[in-house]
Amino acid sequence: MDAIYKPDLMGHAEISPDGAFEAGSLASFTLVYTCGKFGIDDLGMVLVAFRSANDQTVLQTDNPAGLGYVTAEASNGASLDVRYDPRGYVRPWYKALIVRAKQFLREGDRLTIRIGDRRQGSPGLRLQTFCEHDFEFRILVDPIATGRFTPLSSSPRIALVPGAAARWRVVLPTQRRPDEAFRVGVKVEDAWGNPTDRADAALRLRATGDIVGLPEEIAFRAGTFAHVVEGLKVAEPGEVRVELVEPGTGSVLATGNPLRITSDGALCRYWSDLHGQSEETIGTNSARDYFQFGRDRAFLDICAHQGNDFQITEAFWDDLNALTAEFNEPGRFLTLPGYEWSGNTGVGGDHNVWYRTEGRPIFRSSRALIDDPADAETDCHTAVDLFDALHGEDAIVTAHCGGRYADVKYAHDGRIEPSVEIHSSWGTFEWIVRDALEQGYRIGIVAASDGHKGRPGASYPGASKFGAYGGLTCHLMRELTRDALFESFRRRHHYATTGARLWLDVSAGFSRPATVFHANPDYGPCKSEDALQAMMGDIVAVGDAQVAVTVDAVGTAPIERIELRDGLELLEVVRPYGQDELGDRIRIVWEGAETRGRGRNAVWDGSATFSGNRVRDFRPINFWNVERLPRLEGDDRIAWSSFTTGSFSGIDVWLERGREGVLQVETPSLAFELPLADIGYEDKVFEAGGLEKRIRIFALPDENPHRAMTFTRTIDIRDRGDTRPFVSVTQEDGHRAWSSPLYLFRKDAPHGSG
Repeated sequence: MDAIYKPDLMGHAEISPDGAFEAGSLASFTLVYTCGKFGIDDLGMVLVAFRSANDQTVLQTDNPAGLGYVTAEASNGASLDVRYDPRGYVRPWYKALIVRAKQFLREGDRLTIRIGDRRQGSPGLRLQTFCEHDFEFRILVDPIATGRFTPLSSSPRIALVPGAAARWRVVLPTQRRPDEAFRVGVKVEDAWGNPTDRADAALRLRATGDIVGLPEEIAFRAGTFAHVVEGLKVAEPGEVRVELVEPGTGSVLATGNPLRITSDGALCRYWSDLHGQSEETIGTNSARDYFQFGRDRAFLDICAHQGNDFQITEAFWDDLNALTAEFNEPGRFLTLPGYEWSGNTGVGGDHNVWYRTEGRPIFRSSRALIDDPADAETDCHTAVDLFDALHGEDAIVTAHCGGRYADVKYAHDGRIEPSVEIHSSWGTFEWIVRDALEQGYRIGIVAASDGHKGRPGASYPGASKFGAYGGLTCHLMRELTRDALFESFRRRHHYATTGARLWLDVSAGFSRPATVFHANPDYGPCKSEDALQAMMGDIVAVGDAQVAVTVDAVGTAPIERIELRDGLELLEVVRPYGQDELGDRIRIVWEGAETRGRGRNAVWDGSATFSGNRVRDFRPINFWNVERLPRLEGDDRIAWSSFTTGSFSGIDVWLERGREGVLQVETPSLAFELPLADIGYEDKVFEAGGLEKRIRIFALPDENPHRAMTFTRTIDIRDRGDTRPFVSVTQEDGHRAWSSPLYLFRKDAPHGSG
């Protein structure tokens, strides 16, 4: 921990240049530290610490012509050791540049540290890819050579601001009722996904449908981050989209997600990102900035903050509760108080906790970064203890995979934990759903960002270890209130996506009335009703031996496939196109992880060579890092640098000579040859060990126009236990979605396991 001995005696530091810099740009800084009263003794140190979320170029001292080159020199000629350690200091300031003095320095002597030193050919330092109002070069000093550091009373700071406009976004709600008011949000992002205020354009809005109140034109001027058009309405049921059009050329710059106007049913769809952090714990920018971004830049309906409990002081817990109370606006923008219970995996792993109301206790897994022992008797050191403590609270928990993964086989309580998180910026974790289903739990499926970059609801991974775009959950609710959200959560009426706001509906129809339970009957008597239809998440006692399951999906991009599953069993892969529609396009996908815990990244740096053919065109899939895009080498080879964390990446390739020739794939985990003539409608799968590490190869139509799919399948009901139909949707652009399962069992059978 930081020492606190007289920071005012520890000297001071200045940085040049200072001011504002474009996120992700190249820069070079000279940091001058002037020794304080004690000077620095032999083997004393100065440490320049950076937040762990920072994804700037890794600093190095070996290659003067390389990125991130660092040098240091002392004004008195003292010899120095300089090294960079990515875990050289205390969370959240893990990343540390360490300068050790081999000979002493006196008061007034200076250390000159050049970060991104360009004097010998280095291009400099590539800055953090996301914006931060107050990016700090935290300077700490160990002047007595004790190994204890004292931070300066003031450290140098710069601002990181967005870059030039790169892509436009239009965001609509997914479902509203006739004549129900809604808003459309329009923004422009830079290459790294930061909303930017550097656009200057007058643009047209064009609707596929009659939207009352939609202006024909909106104007973006310098300083404008987003346009929100309020009070829009559609009178008749149907589907509408909104396009953003460049007036001069007529080019469509962006198409919004599908909006359905429905007059049937009491429920409506609302989008949440309930999981992320700010600078008060391990994230970026303030908690207030966090909620403002979710509301005003990501256009979320629902948002919550999830700081690591072992870093949340009592003062910050009070501040968070005050913020959620302030930002909560039923009918417009919901916020929830909550935290991440961050126990080690061996005692249950990470779990998200949310309360319906403010002012409730925080049951910490530990106080690893909190000095105050007050109320330590409320700490819950295992997930079992947490569930016990929450039994008297109006709270919801979900199991999460971050640095620590939740072990749902170790601890689970369906009365408190209705769902598990399948996707976040950390990657995709279908195995946690399988773990729950193997145990017979009746769980829903959610997703969130767990973003550390201050961008809830629009969480790009940047250039860091976070390998995926942050997820979202769509909640089916009667209204936008906390009460309706908790009801939706507890009945598992929701679906998860990797960030795309697609429409998804999965329902079951019965030939005779079935009993739909409002809670899990395994835990005791509960309210129920008779119905001829049930929706995702429902627990249902049925009298039929077979039921009709209907799937209705409308994508934000063409749909590549829908997998229909019954719990752990894959029933069918449904594609929107037939074999006769296949063209000259081949998709190569690599996916999976090494392990469940830290170090899960599966490295896929490699290439695909199309011997005897030529590449006409290619397109990357799920390459979020703009510095690591695939590249064409010659006319028949594509090379890439890529890793996956349970998620997938890949390339689409259009070939000039159909299926002539041989595909040669080389990666660290797999190398193989495949005749191009063998690639067709079904996946060719090459396993690579690890955690579902594999490469899949298949053919696609040259252009796939299918953005919507609706189908019905008849499913047999098991004699014992639950039949658990749900779907996984994959879009061509790499986004995915998962419905929560239905839980169907025979009326004359036991309720099943909860």
